[in-house]
Amino acid sequence: MTADELTGQQELPRTDDLPAIPYRLGSIVRHLVEPYVRWRYDLTIHHEERFPRTGPVLVAPNHLGLLDGPLLGSTAPRMMHQLGKIEAFHGFQGVLLHRAGQIAVDRSQYDVRAIRRAIQILRERRVLSVYPEGTRGPGDFRQVHGGVAYLAMVTGAPILPVALLGTRQPGGDIEIYPPRGSRVDVVYGETFTVDRVSFPRRQVDVRAVADQIGDVLRAHVQAAVEATGHPLPGVPDQKDPDE
Repeated sequence: MTADELTGQQELPRTDDLPAIPYRLGSIVRHLVEPYVRWRYDLTIHHEERFPRTGPVLVAPNHLGLLDGPLLGSTAPRMMHQLGKIEAFHGFQGVLLHRAGQIAVDRSQYDVRAIRRAIQILRERRVLSVYPEGTRGPGDFRQVHGGVAYLAMVTGAPILPVALLGTRQPGGDIEIYPPRGSRVDVVYGETFTVDRVSFPRRQVDVRAVADQIGDVLRAHVQAAVEATGHPLPGVPDQKDPDE
């Protein structure tokens, strides 16, 4: 770790007291899952060259269905840490997710530990994926929470918009994977940044930045739909059960 990185971890919120986040299992698993994903689905990845090959990246995908996380995590050009709902981190599955470098977040409260872990990943110049919408839904970024904005304001990490198309079919259940052979498109956007803000970061400022980010994300997913001819599936028949 360089002196600059160490200094960054001593800024508020501090992360220099956190244990290292494991990632080696995640690197192995993603290379095993990728061939299966490409075999099972009619997958096209658009503009992969836009994915930064070095430095911190804050990946911001839309959230349609169960396939989103495994798809993005296995096909991204770099090892990716993902924030996931704590409900998925139980039992043996939870152990595997933790050892693969994934971060559990309790959405029912202000999860300080998960936030510090997310900041730690970006300060270590790694890749973190956060769903700005928070839950699975129509995938059009109509609602963007403040998490991505806060992390970008703290770390200065560039934000990479991602449009996932086909990970849930129209009328499809958010709790099941799409049928074999389904068309799936992953469309990467252009990275952009927001200004870093020193501590403290006021909620009203975070909300204002989140609104700006939301405008960019909505424009990207709309452009992705137009470019690919692959529409979003619409509002699901049921809500995310863990919402």
